[in-house]
Amino acid sequence: MSEALLQTIASQAVMVTLKLALPTLLVSMGVGLLVSVIQAVTQIQEQTLSFIPKAFGVGLVLVVMGPWMLNSLLAFTVEIYAQIPQMTAG
Repeated sequence: MSEALLQTIASQAVMVTLKLALPTLLVSMGVGLLVSVIQAVTQIQEQTLSFIPKAFGVGLVLVVMGPWMLNSLLAFTVEIYAQIPQMTAG
């Protein structure tokens, strides 16, 4: 296995990981920020108040974008399996 092939696989793995994690992280951060602003305006200082909206938002993103995420991960996995002969060749 050459060093260039290993670097390519590692960079692809990082990009796929970021691509799959970004939607849920953005929704979680956005909902958390919105709830924090509402708490600051209304002066409700309940720490557990943001959990339910975040969980609902992340769950909704996973339901809506789940098939795309699964297809992206499956395509990456198939590509890695297709590269196995290159990895083992002398």
